Amino acid sequence: MSAEVLTEEFEVLESIYPTELSIVSDREIQIDVEPDEVIDGDHPFKLQLSVHYPDDYPDSLPHLTLVAIEGELEDTEHETLLESLTEVGEENLGMAMTFTLVSYLREQMASLVRKRADQLMAEEAEKERLVIEAEEARTRGTPVTVESFKAWKIKFTREMVQRKAKDEEERLRALSPKDREEWKRAAMRPTGRQLFEKNKNLEHDDDNFVEEGTVSVDISQYDRSQLRVHEDDDDDGVPFSDSD
Repeated sequence: MSAEVLTEEFEVLESIYPTELSIVSDREIQIDVEPDEVIDGDHPFKLQLSVHYPDDYPDSLPHLTLVAIEGELEDTEHETLLESLTEVGEENLGMAMTFTLVSYLREQMASLVRKRADQLMAEEAEKERLVIEAEEARTRGTPVTVESFKAWKIKFTREMVQRKAKDEEERLRALSPKDREEWKRAAMRPTGRQLFEKNKNLEHDDDNFVEEGTVSVDISQYDRSQLRVHEDDDDDGVPFSDSD
């Protein structure tokens, strides 16, 4: 490669990248590269491409390095970009390829920015989904099963008994000794419900008072006409007179 050929390529690059290009030596340059597409709201992203030309350039590939100037570049992203640049360089062996490499790098950086933006949106959507699910679970509550209801009922009953005992203890503490004794006696008396449950067969207790041999009488079996006849006979047998 003649120095004139490389000098001519440098001049072309300077006209295209007047502020981005830095000539380090007669065999090395540095170019600040940005994505060819700007995405609103995206963070700044700029790389520096260093190109070192071998003696047999353009019949052999130049040595390329990438450094992030603005933004971040993950290791996997760095390796992917260099590999893809190497493939493009191999397709352009035998001709000046620096402009082609820079143009391709700008396209890949734009694709990388879009990919990052899509990934960020997906992460935000996933966070929002998790928040919504957590809120729905909070408002929906825990599904009730037979086992969970029994456990809750046992716990609730125990708490009510403890609370009642505590309330009674506080109430007794506020009473005078005489009122306290009266309250205890009243508490020992059975309630109406307890009496009813104790004598739930009370409706059959009257049978115990019926003497043996007593015949039950069904008044519906009597004929009213017969009863009226008997009443008339009784009237005939007892004469009645107004006379003295």
